[in-house]
Amino acid sequence: MSVKHDASAHRSPLRTSHALLVIPLCLIVLILIADVLTDKGSQLGPLLVVSPAITASFAGPRLTGLMGLLAVTGQILAPLFEGTGITAGVQIQIIGLTIVSGFLVALRAVRDLRERQLAHTRSIAAAAQEVLIRPLPKRCGALCIATDYIAAELGAQIGGDLYAAVHTGGATRVIIGDVRGKGLPAIKEAALLLGAFHGSAYRNLSLPRMAMHLGNAMCWSWAKAADHDPEAGECFVTVLLLDFPDNIERVETISCGHPPPLLLHKHDVSALDARSPGFPLGIATPSEDQYAVDTFSFEAGDVLLLYTDGVTETASPHGSFYPLAMRIAAWDGTGGPEHLVRYVHEDLLAHAHGRLGDDAALLAIQRVS
Repeated sequence: MSVKHDASAHRSPLRTSHALLVIPLCLIVLILIADVLTDKGSQLGPLLVVSPAITASFAGPRLTGLMGLLAVTGQILAPLFEGTGITAGVQIQIIGLTIVSGFLVALRAVRDLRERQLAHTRSIAAAAQEVLIRPLPKRCGALCIATDYIAAELGAQIGGDLYAAVHTGGATRVIIGDVRGKGLPAIKEAALLLGAFHGSAYRNLSLPRMAMHLGNAMCWSWAKAADHDPEAGECFVTVLLLDFPDNIERVETISCGHPPPLLLHKHDVSALDARSPGFPLGIATPSEDQYAVDTFSFEAGDVLLLYTDGVTETASPHGSFYPLAMRIAAWDGTGGPEHLVRYVHEDLLAHAHGRLGDDAALLAIQRVS
């Protein structure tokens, strides 16, 4: 987001709050006029508290305090205009209005402080997201790539879903995975797994050796954590590893308990199911012969959609899971990978009525040459 866009986003609410000040100001005037014109026995002054209360709903503590000051001033002037003077009852009303206005100012100040803290936390989360899950290049070798991450929790930016891509040795290596659990432990494991992936990818390890290396890294981490966390031994990660050679129209995959990718070839959609899927990382001690490589055709123009189970396990309010394969079959095919992930993103949120039960990651990959 550009600085110019941020500045305009902050100026717009300010202009709006200033325009809304007309409402509490008009209320003060109307209440005072009604108080002066009605019978002297009527006491409409206490209604002036509505003005700072309304102001606190859209403006900051300063404007709320200003409106409270105007309300107290009106409460003092009203009996003078009526000619009754400031009686003991009016003094109590003035004190009460002053106390309530001060309370509203304090509440608004606390709310503004929490909003600033939340904005700061979100900015840190966004920075951590880019460090943990680095933005992927739109072009990587012979591939065009688009990604999307949908956090289940409001205001969250990161979680246990992960993806990465590395171009090395005439091929593009891709990983997508989902760490069991949520919160900081899941983020820690995701960071460890991504570090192990980048290291093994640049060493040009074969896919089975890469899977074994990732499994060993996770097992070492969990064994070390088991000393102070009894649940560490129950962790696991589902992972899908893919290798896209630059000059050969194919893709090699290893599935470690991860949902199969969906291939869009012309107007057909098919799942690239693994013939012998391996266990998720952490379920069993890894060995090289445990992971079988599956090879599929991946021609120029084909699109491969990778996803985590947060997509397919998203339920509607009626309890039906999101039919991903059926929905992308209805995609018009234009706009490439970026249009596809945006289409799935919007359609997924519409299916869930805006609320996901789990984080969801999407990766669309198209061969362009």
